[in-house]
Amino acid sequence: MSDVLERFVRYCEVPSQSNPQTADHVPSTQSQFKIAEVVAEDLRALGAEDVSVDEHAYVTCHWPASVGAEELPTLGFCCHLDTAWQSWGDPVRPRVVRYEGGELAIGTGRDGRPVTLSPDVNPELERMVGGELVVTDGTSLLGGDDKAGVAECVALLARLRENPELPHPRLALAFVPDEEIGHGAALLDLEAFGADFGYTIDGGPLGEFCYETFNAAEAELTAHGVSVHTGTAKGKMVNASEAIMRFHQLLPAAERPEFTEGYDGFFYLERMEGSCEEASAAYIIRDHDQAQVERRKDLMRAAAALVNAQMGEGTLELAIHDQYHNLADVVCRPENAHLIDNARAAYAACGVEMTCVPMRGGTDGSQLSFRGFPCANLSAGYYNAHGVREFVPVAELERMVDVLQDLVGRYARPQA
Repeated sequence: MSDVLERFVRYCEVPSQSNPQTADHVPSTQSQFKIAEVVAEDLRALGAEDVSVDEHAYVTCHWPASVGAEELPTLGFCCHLDTAWQSWGDPVRPRVVRYEGGELAIGTGRDGRPVTLSPDVNPELERMVGGELVVTDGTSLLGGDDKAGVAECVALLARLRENPELPHPRLALAFVPDEEIGHGAALLDLEAFGADFGYTIDGGPLGEFCYETFNAAEAELTAHGVSVHTGTAKGKMVNASEAIMRFHQLLPAAERPEFTEGYDGFFYLERMEGSCEEASAAYIIRDHDQAQVERRKDLMRAAAALVNAQMGEGTLELAIHDQYHNLADVVCRPENAHLIDNARAAYAACGVEMTCVPMRGGTDGSQLSFRGFPCANLSAGYYNAHGVREFVPVAELERMVDVLQDLVGRYARPQA
């Protein structure tokens, strides 16, 4: 078992889901401290400098430059420690299987039904025949998003320790909590981090490169009702759950995730609960164009106003907050062109074609870039993220360490 594979499997075995319902605390779950300590201990064992785990489960460290590169700008890498909350995530039982083609049975789900991978759903499996995949037993997500990135970063340091002659500038690494609920690197001390620019490693298939993300906002909808015996309810009852449903029906059905792709934006109903007296719903708004995000905000406000006009003023309360903005607004500036050029060259040097895709999501880089640390997003090598069919090809996991090695070498010389 290769170094990066061993680390990846071990990290996946530590549950670390974030939780949007306890997002007023960072981290939102105590389990994230456990994975933070595991990663920090690995960094200390490798001899990384300034290894720290702070009170919010942020892990940071530095790695000294190779001889001759000491005066060059510090290159940063950032990955997240939490895994998605939308699926089962505890316990996680990762295992390595050989894929021989066709449908692959990976286990039985918690509902008793078989969990399978198929090239009908994932056509990229056709080029993985004969290779090894990391999967679960079908009862949980895997956590490749983003523990593949975490393992690749730590494995890079292990390689640099074993091969000190490999050129690289001073490196700054951050492993952050709560990315899956929109917090991510928000509390990262960038001054102490000390990197001039860098990359997140939180993309999907090998070669996927992202410098465009969604603009993002979240909306919390609260409904207040009046409960009355159903036999005498006429003219008196105000059903809070009904108010939520009316609101939802006023949003364009075609603008939902399951009907959109590419640069299409959407509304997404993340969760809802309620009774006659009280109900609530949480939405996210996503679009690559900020003007379209604002349009959707206005549409939601208009929908809430209409429901209030129908059911009584104050029935619905709507609160909308921005989360992050499109990475391209920073990365596409001329002074940051090296982030794209060096990534493309590093992929090519390792026999990988870089594909630039508009990311239908966000990364920690979305926050970091607007805070003065421009960073694009590299692939981590995971597929089917956020669900029980998630898998990571071993070959892509290992190849990504090669890409990182080549990439840091390109920053061991002055940038044009």
